[in-house]
Amino acid sequence: MKDQSQQEPIIELKEVKKIYKMGTQTVRALDGANIRIYPNEYVAIMGPSGSGKSTMMNIIGALDVPSSGTYILNGQDVSEMNDDELAAARNREIGFVFQTFNLLPRVDCLANVELPLIYAGISKAKRKEMATKALQNVGLGDRMDHKPNELSGGQRQRVAVARALVNDPSILLADEPTGNLDSKTGIEIMHLFEALHASGNTILLVTHEEEIAQHARRIVRLRDGKIETDHIVENPTLANVKVAEL
Repeated sequence: MKDQSQQEPIIELKEVKKIYKMGTQTVRALDGANIRIYPNEYVAIMGPSGSGKSTMMNIIGALDVPSSGTYILNGQDVSEMNDDELAAARNREIGFVFQTFNLLPRVDCLANVELPLIYAGISKAKRKEMATKALQNVGLGDRMDHKPNELSGGQRQRVAVARALVNDPSILLADEPTGNLDSKTGIEIMHLFEALHASGNTILLVTHEEEIAQHARRIVRLRDGKIETDHIVENPTLANVKVAEL
């Protein structure tokens, strides 16, 4: 990990709790979580089912709000934002990659990648330019006019990564990004994340697979809504390949 003494965290959770009422039962999905993540960190979040990792990801992604505690996103207190400000911050600061790709099936790769730019109010010509560059950056410059069903699973996930990065967000959030892929293709996607991290992106990865987490530089383990351990990966699984080779 880089020297962080002069850096401000890009993500900071302070005593964050998320409590749900289910009938007469109280569920503490997060129970006083404290974490700081700095620019260009590559962090894996792990934990068994019900540990709170999906809740933490949703709060960090500004898709949900804490019951109590404070979430600071790139210097801004998320609790002080109204819905429009929250949506704008989410679109500007965060790129999402999901296990199920979440691509629109009836339009081509270029149109799928342009989606966040439409929400950001970018002109049509600029959208095409930015989406083209994003697809080229993940090695799919020759697949821009293909629809998702004309691509392999790994190619579809790379389209999803291009869409997540097209706005040049501060953070890439990946929720089980290899979960629907075979082992070989999953490793290809981890190669891509390695290249993105090397180029300066901050990556936050939720996974239940130990071998996938070992690609990260830091692993945070949750249990019962609390951070159980938070440690640096001494010998991360490095993937020293160029995106174009995938």
